[in-house]
Amino acid sequence: MEHKSNTAPLYEALLAYRDSGQRSFHVPGHKNGQVYRRLLEQVGQQQSDGGLGDSHLNEGETKGKQSLGRPLTDGEECFRQAEEQGHGDENGLTNHVGNGTDGTAVDVVPVIAFLEMMRLDVTEISGTDDLHHPEGVILEAQQLAADCFGAEESFFLVGGSTAGNLSLLLTVCNEPNSLVLVQRNVHKSVIHGLMLAGARAVFLEPWVDPASGLAVMPSLETVQAAVQAYPEAKAVLVTLPNYYGMGADLKPIAEVCHEAGLPLLVDEAHGAHYGQHPELPASALSCGADGVVQSTHKMLSAFTMGAMLHVQGPRLSRSLLRQRLAMVQSSSPSYPVMASLDLARRLLHTQGANAFTAGLAAVDAFKRGLAELPRFRLLQPGQLLQQEPPAGAKPAAGGKSEAAAGSPGRPQALPAAALPSAAGYTAQDPFKAVIYDGTGVLSGYGLQQQLEACGCVPEMSDERYVVLLFTLGSTLRDAEHLLQALHQISLANEQAHSLPSTSPRLTKEASKYISTWNNVQEGTPFSEPIPFTLQPIMEEDTTEVSIEKCIGLRSAEMVIPYPPGIPLVYAGERISAAMITRIKLLRDEGARFHGVSDTSLQSLKIIRELLSLEDTL
Repeated sequence: MEHKSNTAPLYEALLAYRDSGQRSFHVPGHKNGQVYRRLLEQVGQQQSDGGLGDSHLNEGETKGKQSLGRPLTDGEECFRQAEEQGHGDENGLTNHVGNGTDGTAVDVVPVIAFLEMMRLDVTEISGTDDLHHPEGVILEAQQLAADCFGAEESFFLVGGSTAGNLSLLLTVCNEPNSLVLVQRNVHKSVIHGLMLAGARAVFLEPWVDPASGLAVMPSLETVQAAVQAYPEAKAVLVTLPNYYGMGADLKPIAEVCHEAGLPLLVDEAHGAHYGQHPELPASALSCGADGVVQSTHKMLSAFTMGAMLHVQGPRLSRSLLRQRLAMVQSSSPSYPVMASLDLARRLLHTQGANAFTAGLAAVDAFKRGLAELPRFRLLQPGQLLQQEPPAGAKPAAGGKSEAAAGSPGRPQALPAAALPSAAGYTAQDPFKAVIYDGTGVLSGYGLQQQLEACGCVPEMSDERYVVLLFTLGSTLRDAEHLLQALHQISLANEQAHSLPSTSPRLTKEASKYISTWNNVQEGTPFSEPIPFTLQPIMEEDTTEVSIEKCIGLRSAEMVIPYPPGIPLVYAGERISAAMITRIKLLRDEGARFHGVSDTSLQSLKIIRELLSLEDTL
């Protein structure tokens, strides 16, 4: 398909429909935005009652009427002029059209740019194909995506990676009580997939990087042991990279799975760009994964909710997968979202590695500048720390470069020669710049708040780290603004530099640190099979118990720190003291939680058993 790689068949079909001038007698109800354009035209008619026609427009006005590549209606021209004169709201998102008897605005319409998008918001009609039975432009767009990303077959997802995870699990779990080997710290969509499938999960404990305290993916030894212990397993599912951009070599795990006849499923939501540039880690597909889910909207250029599912090899039933996709995806998919997937693929096909040049330059500029700010440090794997430090990098306390310096009170990164063969952190996404306050004064949450006050909005933070997400769309100006913000934060907290590394706060924080990404049950490489079901826990079978008194009781709800959405506690799971410690730590540091009825986390809903009166609230 190389000769067609510079086309975007689905996107081009939408443009053709827009320009065809056909009358809509089908959904959607906004009729290509006509419902709002009518309001604009009414205002335009009112303003043209004075008899002024297009012949009275000057050259600038005429140019304005052609600004969308076609003549504007009188209403649209009136609206365009109102936008230029600042008659919209303070954000330029809406404009008021028409006045009531008291002189107040009675109608609110979207800006012209949004109305233009509505002209591309179509449905399954002649020429636009059908996502659930593609034979035309959608089929061609998906085939081009498969060619671009190295898959045998690719599927567009309009419900994010969630739809892909659900469909993969519903495909491999082809009978009741199917057993799947699943990385413990997975996204909640994987848990929901297990529930929908009525499956059992053996949770594989992830390898935890000793330098950062962050969980990555299960070690090769853990996967090998679980595959041998559970030969009836239907598949192995892992997440790579993690939310922090951390990863490792997936090929050995794929080989273990395939030797056992198992498909390897990979939640690669944050790695849609992997394998597209020499400086980026290898993609899961190139490492042998059978089914891979990617959030094209996260690290590439698609609209939010735009994702892809890629498959290869004989271990997944394609016909069953299509059926499952039809179950979990809307029968009225968003065509603008699908067109954005088509365009995101075309950008890679036509630009190749050059698509990432500007973004990588922005990241490099940020990292060079960060080396000049001794307070803030960068998370990197042990192997990368052995490379030459960036130009201009200054030694940190103890003689280590800023990149290699660890936070006070916790282990330093291991040199490459000392890393075990099962190390789960040997690759870092360069677009994920994970930083932390080397003095330990600012938590990740606190640093994020100060960055936002300076006009920089991070991807996420936890008790220690802040994740700064760059992409192919990032610029040098972005990097400069971020560095200026960090410089201001450093100056505003100069006293923090003089704090001794033996500060009680630093020691305490280092010893109890846990990320929202982690969910590690220490002491065993994998769990017993845990059944999942859609059968609800009835309200009358639950009660609220103070968080301090929940140890040993069974939870009636999932406790999910968000982002990134990794459950710490599953419904029906018995609550351990370690779980309570983690929940309270994250709660007190300002983390947000999904799945709980009491979002302040002072109490939890538990399943009624033999409770004494003093155990309840």
